[in-house]
Amino acid sequence: MKEYRPNQIRNIGIFSHARAGKTSLTEALLYDSGAISKLGRSDDGNTVSDYDEDEIRRNTSINTALCICEWKDCKINLIDTPGYSDFAGEQEAAARVSDNILIVTDASMGLEAGAEKAWERAEKYDIPRAIFLNKIDKEMAKFDETLQALEVLGGRIVPVSIPIGVGLNFKGIIDLVKMKAYVKGDNDKKLQEIDIPEDMQDQIDEHRETLIDAVAEADDELLEKYLGGEELTDEEIKIGLKKGISDNMFVPLTCGSAYENIGPQMLLDLLVSFASPVDAKPVKATKPGSEEEEVEIEIKEDGPLCAFVFKTMSDPYAGKVSYFKVYSGIFKSDSRVINVNKNTEERIGTLSLVSGKKFTNVDKIVAGDFGMVTKLSETDTNDTLCDEENELLLPPIDFPKPVISMAITPKTQGDDEKLSTMLTRMTEEDPTFILRRDNETKETIISGMGELHINVILDRIKNRYNVEAETRVPKVPYRETIRGKSEQQGRYKKQTGGRGQYGDAWIRMEPNERGAGFEFIDAIVGGAIPRQYIPAVEKGLIESMEEGILAGSQVVDMKITLYDGGFHPVDSSEMAFKIAASMAFKKAMEAAQPFIMEPIMEVEITVPDEYMGDVMSDLNSRRGRILGMNPSDGKQIIKANVPMAEMFRYSVDLRSITSDRGSFTMEFSHYEEVPFDISEKIVAEYQASQESS
Repeated sequence: MKEYRPNQIRNIGIFSHARAGKTSLTEALLYDSGAISKLGRSDDGNTVSDYDEDEIRRNTSINTALCICEWKDCKINLIDTPGYSDFAGEQEAAARVSDNILIVTDASMGLEAGAEKAWERAEKYDIPRAIFLNKIDKEMAKFDETLQALEVLGGRIVPVSIPIGVGLNFKGIIDLVKMKAYVKGDNDKKLQEIDIPEDMQDQIDEHRETLIDAVAEADDELLEKYLGGEELTDEEIKIGLKKGISDNMFVPLTCGSAYENIGPQMLLDLLVSFASPVDAKPVKATKPGSEEEEVEIEIKEDGPLCAFVFKTMSDPYAGKVSYFKVYSGIFKSDSRVINVNKNTEERIGTLSLVSGKKFTNVDKIVAGDFGMVTKLSETDTNDTLCDEENELLLPPIDFPKPVISMAITPKTQGDDEKLSTMLTRMTEEDPTFILRRDNETKETIISGMGELHINVILDRIKNRYNVEAETRVPKVPYRETIRGKSEQQGRYKKQTGGRGQYGDAWIRMEPNERGAGFEFIDAIVGGAIPRQYIPAVEKGLIESMEEGILAGSQVVDMKITLYDGGFHPVDSSEMAFKIAASMAFKKAMEAAQPFIMEPIMEVEITVPDEYMGDVMSDLNSRRGRILGMNPSDGKQIIKANVPMAEMFRYSVDLRSITSDRGSFTMEFSHYEEVPFDISEKIVAEYQASQESS
């Protein structure tokens, strides 16, 4: 591959809803540009970007894949992203490093949630974008209706091509820039030019006028010429098109069928008119230790090195693999760089360009381009690599928070440590996958972006490392406390052939303020219990509070006063008083009107207006309490308190209710008393589990 300057590079993130045809389009672009000699098919499992075993088996994209093609003296880095929301972390990382976004939509499905989210990410990062209306040859395809539906996105969408026929009548495409009509020719890579259909002239004129208006308004000189009644040349249209796209003044839309390879050829011409890294919006970095001092990074080869790691993977053979984008300078093989985040030096081995699973070793990678390096010991996703003399921190990827959690155990006894190691490795590879230990429920908890996300992680561990695991809904960390007072005696006496055991403790148990925890009061007078045994009583009470009498949950928020007792000068011991304290605790709690409390989560749900009623109804069914609603950018933000026990599958249900258009965040708020009927079930389940064990 020839060397390219930063202004010759195009970095295109390809986004869509699942099954809209991103991977097929990527394949067609690679084929038409000559990057590959045979057109692969997703159904056959032989595409360049879906090369992972999991992707082939599931017939869907799971990982972000870099692919390279060359077109009209430009290098185009295609970043094929997964469509499912379960892999939102991959989508977010790709958007962060893309200079342009191509949104693929299915002409038979209208505006889908994945396209909306891709548009929102483009807005978030202020990235130029284009739309490819795919599957125009499908039976239920619609062009005009889909174009109208896309207007909901809020941008000025301008067709640069229109189809000749739609659905089963689809024959070819009219290029509104060149004003030429094309159909599929004998050569799969090339289209055959035909005469423009006369019956489409009115439609062509209408869309052509819209295009010329948009192009002229993008440039003052072109606008002056256009308003003066002069025709714009093809070259002038291309100039206005590039400026209008780069400045986000309008969004070009082209169409076709990726599977039949009609349309990707024109799309390649459009992609090279996109912004290069040099033309893209400047990236702002900060100096270490000074978050307020911002520095704009210029994309140029002769600047100091500054690169950003946006993806990390674990390869059974290559080890740790780091994917990066160079924002300034030249990244060279066999060099040393500073990891600014970790304040450590990394030795760089061989750098590679990546296209699917194919790696091409190179001596250097220039500003604006992507690359890959293996075996960086300290470097992770979101780290910045720089020259020692010019340390800067690039803004991190704003990864979404996990929305579903599961308890996990190894399928084979004795694999605990091995599973833990593999899970930890997965968290390094995927920042949206979280591993933690719940000390209250004694469970290992994994969290991710959805059931599919969790299943893919577990499949990877099984296939790569031969470790199988089982998952289940996590236990709710209930807590127990009391609402009444009680005074009880705990007397432990054990006589054996030798020295016996004797401890006698009287305690007074009463509620403490919510959240105040446990308070122990020593009220012993007159030596009823020797001073050396009082700490043992307190310890016995604290240990007893680890498992309550109703559901075996942690006991909280109570005062216990030790006010009387007795001892034996020979048989008393610390152990005896610990046991006596635990006996007194159990009896006192039974008599002090115990009850169960459950964790309440503060939930914030963002949904389009049309789903408000269904979402509110669903929250009510989950014992949710609505706290308020606020409009935001055409959507509603609902705030509610909902019991944790009702939220474990909420991500799945919300996607179903809102056609994947809803999102939510959740964090712990407080504890509340469990309703009586639910409390009875919890107690019954606990008692049954105790009997079975």
